[in-house]
Amino acid sequence: MKVVYDRETDTLTIIFADTPVAESDEEKPGMIPDYDDSGNIVALEISDASCRIALPDRVEYQLLPIAA
Repeated sequence: MKVVYDRETDTLTIIFADTPVAESDEEKPGMIPDYDDSGNIVALEISDASCRIALPDRVEYQLLPIAA
């Protein structure tokens, strides 16, 4: 997974898989999921990120332990 914030366009993109995008659909204003040929989500683009996310240029990654 990769997270990219473009300050110039104020767009935050979360890339889940390095797979070609077959379709994009703006289901809600400013939230654009990208899908592959099989209908799997491969990325999510957030427009006007600085208005929607407090700190779009800071990412904290947390891996939770698996419950025994």
